[in-house]
Amino acid sequence: MHLPNFTKPELNIGALGLREGDVVADLGSGTGAYTMLLAEKVGKSGRVYAVEIQQDFFTNIKNAAAERGLKNVEVIWGDIERLGGTKIKDAVADAVVVSNVLFQAEDKAGILREARRILKDGGKLLLIDWSSSFNNLGPTKNMIVPAEVARALCEKEGFAFKREVTAGDHHYGFVMVKS
Repeated sequence: MHLPNFTKPELNIGALGLREGDVVADLGSGTGAYTMLLAEKVGKSGRVYAVEIQQDFFTNIKNAAAERGLKNVEVIWGDIERLGGTKIKDAVADAVVVSNVLFQAEDKAGILREARRILKDGGKLLLIDWSSSFNNLGPTKNMIVPAEVARALCEKEGFAFKREVTAGDHHYGFVMVKS
């Protein structure tokens, strides 16, 4: 699912340099827009963990994966803000995607700690979030996490900046590396 003029999942995923057989976690997977594209990118020998706490989204992702014949998607009901809350083993993921989640999280650092825990050394974090509320089209102004604040938070939690990505008209994005 692609929302025109919002995020650009296909381009954003390209920034990760994923290969056949990679393991990726989509934390706060929502509707599964990234999950499905990630599953296609890593192929049959890869695996995508779609972690979501809202039951409606959980069911939708399972159904969408089944409809597309994607057997490499594992949907996990979990808390991405709590260390160990995703139920994914330590250091198994080549990449983690956190898209449109940071602004709504109570424990923003908690998400980053969990992402770091499940990433292999040198693994990549793709962080995408709202750059403004755009007259309340997106989240309210007080919920926005500015790009420089998000980047500093990532660096504080043990990530090194790799590159910015063009995330869409209303979003910022960057790739960080577990250091």
